[in-house]
Amino acid sequence: MASCASEGLYPLHRSKTIHLVRHAQGIHNVAGEKDHSAYLSEQLFDAQLTPLGWQQVDNLRKHVRASGLSKRIELVVVSPLLRTMQTAVGAFGGEGSGSGSGDGNPLMAQNTGKSNRPAISSLNSPPFIAVELCREHLGVHPCDRRRSISEYKPMFPAIDFSLAKNEGDVLWTPDTREKNEDVAARGVKFMKWLLTREEKEIAVVTHSGFLFHTLAAYGDDCHPTLKKEMSKHFNNCELRSMVIIDRSMLGSNASKTDFPGKIPSGTDVPSDAV
Repeated sequence: MASCASEGLYPLHRSKTIHLVRHAQGIHNVAGEKDHSAYLSEQLFDAQLTPLGWQQVDNLRKHVRASGLSKRIELVVVSPLLRTMQTAVGAFGGEGSGSGSGDGNPLMAQNTGKSNRPAISSLNSPPFIAVELCREHLGVHPCDRRRSISEYKPMFPAIDFSLAKNEGDVLWTPDTREKNEDVAARGVKFMKWLLTREEKEIAVVTHSGFLFHTLAAYGDDCHPTLKKEMSKHFNNCELRSMVIIDRSMLGSNASKTDFPGKIPSGTDVPSDAV
């Protein structure tokens, strides 16, 4: 009997749950909504969150805890830009101010990005790693150009920047905007990278353009309504949970829940002889 085309069945260990988050409102969002040409302003370089953006982060943090996500997420992947890292540590960071003894390195130092916020603790939080593949649409707009890694490290001491191979931003160019199809291809490459991770439940804090073009590359095998649901634009600080399936053996992790049903040790006896 042929399988139903509207359904899919896959081994659990070939899938991951990913919680996709667009950063909270940044100063560039406010300026750009008033005048789109403001995105060309150097004053918006590596834009930080607005006070309203921080309120959005606080609300997302409450949801993450009330829903139980804070106990399930094993890794937070974040685009290495100020607004995304502020959103990530604010929503998924540890409890407390991060200034007490025994807290270790804080996820964010006090008043980072003119935030007027206390330090954010890494205590009891999942690990955070910065990944360039999930950067925003690259080029032309200074708000999407990152600082040097050495500048970010004192701001976000507990974020792992080891995958950022270049100290400076070699991806952003002042005169060429990344093509939409190239953003989508980069997004697909990022999703494949996620499948190679051991963690099964991962939060990704990234950007509107990156999410829109990446998700538009998926869902062609779904009902059009699901395709539309997946690829619509994200609001600031919106979270959507999705499942990604490894259908090409990219990952190599064995199942932690499958049971082989082996015969107990000893002489094998056919069941009909018992």
